[in-house]
Amino acid sequence: MSPTSTPSPAPAPAATPASKQGAKRGLMSSLMDATALLRSASFKEDTYVAAALPPSELRALADLKALLTTHPDPISIWGVPLNSSSAESPTPDERADVVLLKFLRARDFRVRDAHAMLLRCAAWRAEFGADAVADEDLGFKDLEGVVAYMHGWDREGHPVCYNAYAVFRDRDMYDRAFGDGDRLARFLRWRVQVMERGVRALSLRPGGVNAIIQVTDLKDMPKRELRAASNQILSLFQDNYPEMVARKVFINVPWYFSVLFSMISPFLTERTKSKFVIAREGNVAETLYKFIRPELVPVQYGGLSRAADLENGPPKPASEFTIKGGEKVFLEIDGIEAGAMITWDLVVGGWDLEYGAEYVPSAEDSYTLCVEKTRMIPATADEPVHNSFTAREAGKMVLSIDNSGSRKRKVAAYRYFVRKPSV
Repeated sequence: MSPTSTPSPAPAPAATPASKQGAKRGLMSSLMDATALLRSASFKEDTYVAAALPPSELRALADLKALLTTHPDPISIWGVPLNSSSAESPTPDERADVVLLKFLRARDFRVRDAHAMLLRCAAWRAEFGADAVADEDLGFKDLEGVVAYMHGWDREGHPVCYNAYAVFRDRDMYDRAFGDGDRLARFLRWRVQVMERGVRALSLRPGGVNAIIQVTDLKDMPKRELRAASNQILSLFQDNYPEMVARKVFINVPWYFSVLFSMISPFLTERTKSKFVIAREGNVAETLYKFIRPELVPVQYGGLSRAADLENGPPKPASEFTIKGGEKVFLEIDGIEAGAMITWDLVVGGWDLEYGAEYVPSAEDSYTLCVEKTRMIPATADEPVHNSFTAREAGKMVLSIDNSGSRKRKVAAYRYFVRKPSV
């Protein structure tokens, strides 16, 4: 059952003999096109392997460790002891180097500045109760999976945190979260809770996954109303979660954001700017697919993943392909047995094209069945196609995606499941 894609000939109409002529374009060529177009990351994540560090950074790390040994009380951050004596811990905890390097990098390897930052962070965590916050019930169940939430991981294994604040355009929702000082403090605690859950998903070991990916949706964000909360969240994270974000992806970016970014860009380091990815509305799926596989991208952003999909482990991988402007593609799923049920999911970034599905029996004297009548799927569609069909006879499923009315190349993904007939 190997899916293939076929260029422009129109599909056979329903109730006609099952035949389809025309040259076929292999799915592999589409996948290669997509890979070439989507791999453009410029940011190189820092290493935490000691052997790969330059001598100056190794000296700074040793100096920071020496400073920490002067503290009589134990210091621990994210469950990692940072100043245990050799008697207490005969085997050095390799995670300590990772944590210390994060603070050093946040202060450009100025040892005393990193030391001061680390002590302030440890004091804040003790006062805030940060070690226990991940398991608290803070009463924001209706915001989980909507405003800020961990969901899946990127192609390199980094956990992904999504942020979207459009819900706070509703005045009642805004008042519930930010109506007074106590509510704002509780919301900030909840936002730290989400971050702590993200940190728990990290290995914090040399050579491991030591940072998360942040995806921030700016669509309909009430920026003026959220300014105070945003500033406090940013300050908390900058001070207490150094180098915890490997990449920041901004999606559904309005035009004025680009203007603002161009104004502040001269004041940012090249390293910081290399972490930023900016995607305007209409390019969300294409941008996210560069970093995250489509079966892990939420459905509202052009992916195949729904909130509960990850509860039972990693999802079935999807096949990625591209559809050129003016092109019509057929995805053929062959080798379906009589009595088998096939289920498929399909999504196209930016849609605005026609989609249909038909079943073509193998027998020459059988007729093609229209499974889904060809229909226009608008650009505003925020759900993938999901359907099932039980075959009465052996044959193949053919999905048609018609982008001939557009000049824009679009990224797409699909997957399918075949349940064979019971014996």
